[in-house]
Amino acid sequence: MRGFVKGLILGILLSAAGFWYAQMKSLEHPASREAVAAAHKDPIESVPGITNAISMKLDAYELGTGQIKTELKQRGEIIRRKPRDIGESAAGPDSDNRALAEINAQFLADARLSSWHISASCAHGHVTLNGTVTSADDIGKAVAIALASDGVRDVTSTLQVKSN
Repeated sequence: MRGFVKGLILGILLSAAGFWYAQMKSLEHPASREAVAAAHKDPIESVPGITNAISMKLDAYELGTGQIKTELKQRGEIIRRKPRDIGESAAGPDSDNRALAEINAQFLADARLSSWHISASCAHGHVTLNGTVTSADDIGKAVAIALASDGVRDVTSTLQVKSN
């Protein structure tokens, strides 16, 4: 029995050492380094089509850095409304929950818009964003993401730029 336990422990140690060695060797390969670097990029900004779509929405909703800074100084909040569709459905608790889930998922997917720093609430299609971000560009991006969600009619943002 002791021989079995010793063999098992030795096998585990040799397997761990082999795995570590294989990982170190794979990181020495240039393609591997590029893959690791790409994995640490912002997933939204690493896809050209998505980046263009977001920048188009930022322009359409007038969410440029200068505009955001000016509105924050004047009013302390950013308010944007979606154009209304003729066949727009009535907002309710189910659509509010879906909109919040979609917004929070988008914030989680974006490394700079962590949902730990932004809180979103939704009532009858009216979304409110509170919290802190690292730049005025992030405020615009958060508002654009919220406006792009189904069931959202307008967004009021009291997000503030975190001073370092």
